[in-house]
Amino acid sequence: MAPIKLVQNRLLVWPLAVALAIGIGLVNASNYPAIASTKLVAGEQVELSVLVYNIEYSGDASTDRVIREIDADIVGVLESYNRLPEIARKTGYPYYNVGLQLLSKFPILEPSGAEGLYSLIEVEPGYVVAFFNTHLDYVKYGPSRLVKGFSEKAVTQSEIIVRANSINILTPDIASLIGQGYPVFLTGDLNSPSSLDYTKATVGTRAGIDSAMRWPVSEALFKAGMRDAYRDVHRNPVLVPGITMVDPDFSKGGSGDRIDYIYAGGPSTTLTSTVVGELGGPDVGIGFKKWTSDHRAVLSTFQVTPVALPTTVSLNTRMLNQGDTLNVRYNAPGYSSTTVIVVPEGATKSAALLTNSTSESGSTSFATTALSPDGYDIVMLSSEGTELARNSFWVRSTGAGVDLQSGAETYKVGEPIDISWTNGPANRWDWIGVYRAGAANPNKDDYLLWSYVGGHNSGALPPQVFGSMTLGAQSQGKPWPLPPGDYRIHYLLTDQYKSAGYHDIKVVK
Repeated sequence: MAPIKLVQNRLLVWPLAVALAIGIGLVNASNYPAIASTKLVAGEQVELSVLVYNIEYSGDASTDRVIREIDADIVGVLESYNRLPEIARKTGYPYYNVGLQLLSKFPILEPSGAEGLYSLIEVEPGYVVAFFNTHLDYVKYGPSRLVKGFSEKAVTQSEIIVRANSINILTPDIASLIGQGYPVFLTGDLNSPSSLDYTKATVGTRAGIDSAMRWPVSEALFKAGMRDAYRDVHRNPVLVPGITMVDPDFSKGGSGDRIDYIYAGGPSTTLTSTVVGELGGPDVGIGFKKWTSDHRAVLSTFQVTPVALPTTVSLNTRMLNQGDTLNVRYNAPGYSSTTVIVVPEGATKSAALLTNSTSESGSTSFATTALSPDGYDIVMLSSEGTELARNSFWVRSTGAGVDLQSGAETYKVGEPIDISWTNGPANRWDWIGVYRAGAANPNKDDYLLWSYVGGHNSGALPPQVFGSMTLGAQSQGKPWPLPPGDYRIHYLLTDQYKSAGYHDIKVVK
C-alpha cells in the first residue's frame, strides 16, 4: 500500500529557517509582518470564475472533459502529477503553471518576493489578482478520527501539527496581500472540514459531528482575512452541506465532508458557488454522467476589482530544464527604460551572465542553454543601474537522476537515519521509501518506512531540488527501529512508485 492522495508542485526554495519555525509552531497566523498602508491602484471590476478540482491520480479523459466543459477562467488543479501540460492542451487553456498547478485563460506570473508560494494572474492588461493553490496532507484525517472516538482536543492537536502549520506558511502572505489591496484567492483540497460546517445546528446531522468545533485550518484562513466562498452563498450547512469527499466513494454512501474549497479575500464579492460532481448527487449543482474522481469539484464566480501590477520582475516558471526558454514579465512604473539581467543566485549586477535592454513595462526572454545547472536570479535595473526588483529560478540538468545519500553507510538499531539529496525533480509530493534489500522493487514490493520530502508541510512549501530528512520514530510506516539487515532507500515521484534514485544502507546490532 502506497502513500496516497495529495500531489501538487510548487517551486523552489522557501527559506529553511522560516519553514522550520512554522513546523514547530514558532511562527503562526498571529505573527504576521506589518502590512503596508499604501494601497495599489485599483482597476475596473471584472467577473471571474474559479474552479477547484482534485482530478485523482493525474485524471483521465473524463476529468479533462469536466474542466473543458466548465470552462472556468482559472482552475486550481490537484493531483495532476506531471500531466498538467497535456491537460492544458486538451482543455484549451493557453496558460498553465506546473509549479503552482494552475490552468488559466490569463497570464500566470510568479512575482518578485512570492518565493513560489503564489502567483499574480493578469486578468486585465496590467491588472492582477493574487492566487494560491494548495493541497494539505491527508494523514490523521480529523473526521475519521472523531468517528473512531478520538477526543476533540486530540483531533485539534493533530490538525495543527499535520495541516494548520502548513496553511500558516501561506497565511502571512495572504494577510499582507489583502492589506495591500489585492484580491486574493486560495483553492485547495485542504483535507480538513470548516468551522462553518461543525456548528450547534449541524450536531448529529452526520457521523462525527457531536459538538460544534473550530477547525484550525479554516480558523487560520479566516484570521488572515479570507472568506469561504461556498458558505458566502450557501449559509445553512444543515440544508446545504456541500459534501465534496465521501469515503470510500460517492456511489457507496457514507457521511463525507466538505474539504475542497475556494477562499477569497480583498476587493471581491462572491456571486455564485456550486458543487460539481456526479449527476444526481446531493447538493451537486452541475452534474456529469461519468464522474471518475474521488472528489467533487467546486465552481465559484466573483465580482473582482483587480489592482495594477506593481514594480516587479515576474517569471512564467521558476524551474527550468537546461535549454528551456525563461519568459520574463517586467513592470517598472515611472522608469522609461530598464535592463533585465541574469546573475548567479545572490550575486550583484557586476556578475551578469545574460542581459536584455527593456522598457518601462513588457516581456522579454532568455535562453538557458549556456547556463549550467544551478540557482540564478533575474534582476531588473533602472537606467542608472539601481536594482528595482529581483526574482529567483533554478536550471536543472535534463535526464540526470537524483543523487541520494545517507549520513553513514551503516547504522545501529534505533539510530536515526540521515538522508539528503540533490538534483531532485522538485515535485511537491515526492517521497522517500525504505525497502528491504532483495524486496526493493517499488512497483511490486512493500515499503517499510516512508516520508514526504517536505514532511507534513509538502502541500504548502515550494518543492526543492535539494533537501534532507531524518528517518526515525516520527516517520510513517513500520517497523521502527529497523531490525538488522540490508536496506534500499528510494526517492519516489509524486505519490507514485517510480524511483528517481536510490541508496543502500546497512543496519547492525
